[in-house]
Amino acid sequence: MVIKASTSAEVRSLVDALLSDDEVRREAAIARLAVIGSRATERLIQAYGTAADSAARIAILRALEPAADPRALPIACQALHQPGDQAIAAAAVLKPFLEARDPAHAAAALDALIEAALDPTRERRLRLAAYSALQDIPADMLVKVTEALKLDVRGVAREDAAYDAMIADACEGQFPDDPVQLRDAIIARGGSAPLGGLQGLIDAVRARERGAKTAARGAAWQQVRGAAHQALALRESRIALYDLRETVEAADAPLPPSFLSAMRSVGDASCIEPLAAALARAPESNLWWRHQLASALRGIARRERLTKRHAAMKRALTRWPQAADAL
Repeated sequence: MVIKASTSAEVRSLVDALLSDDEVRREAAIARLAVIGSRATERLIQAYGTAADSAARIAILRALEPAADPRALPIACQALHQPGDQAIAAAAVLKPFLEARDPAHAAAALDALIEAALDPTRERRLRLAAYSALQDIPADMLVKVTEALKLDVRGVAREDAAYDAMIADACEGQFPDDPVQLRDAIIARGGSAPLGGLQGLIDAVRARERGAKTAARGAAWQQVRGAAHQALALRESRIALYDLRETVEAADAPLPPSFLSAMRSVGDASCIEPLAAALARAPESNLWWRHQLASALRGIARRERLTKRHAAMKRALTRWPQAADAL
């Protein structure tokens, strides 16, 4: 597919963002590449072959998923054999091909997903992801696949139900002992949790962070709160934006990437001053954190079309002139 020079330049820039270590830029690039679609496939495939780390490869797979371009099939089948989140991202890429018009493409995706679900040596998370992807195939085929897989379908449903129950309990103030379990549940099922419940959970988790007896325990609960913010941001909800603002403004150490990623997605003019304040306070030696803050600041300003004449921008640049460099 021939693409315009302007689009080609944009794709190059977005792929560079996927290959960077900037989580906020990566998330924004993935969203934009979803709009560009198959016009970016060839360059994404090239980048996948040269990506230096798994985080970049996962980002590339996520960018490839919406287009359902057959050129991504070989990479997805190969990535399905990689460890952890890379294989899970590959399963998501393969899922749309189950309904492909070309029987060969559908068969390739089906065979790869069935193999992953059947293999007892694979991670349980991957087997569940592969089996979940297979749920969208025609009903008559699903019956045959279920029999071939010899998986306890009720067991899979129970695992999802357990995540849902854990989130529901947490929304009502009943938390598990291990915050990592709740974080994983929110990542897996937070998209279907009530918005108001997630807002209440964020407030309750923040209290647990403050009351944690050790820094490590507090950090673990902070990861939970970040996952909840990410779940809200993916649904374009600003219901807990106040907590993002307060957290960034008060941060005396770098936050998990989920916080700034969520802020960049749903933040508005009210986030400009907290970001500028945090940027001015961040140590010169912490280049990663400063870059994350600057990237979020630019992203919100561009999305909301905030010029330097906007009241929030004027206040921020007056109090923290260092923020001008970020813009």
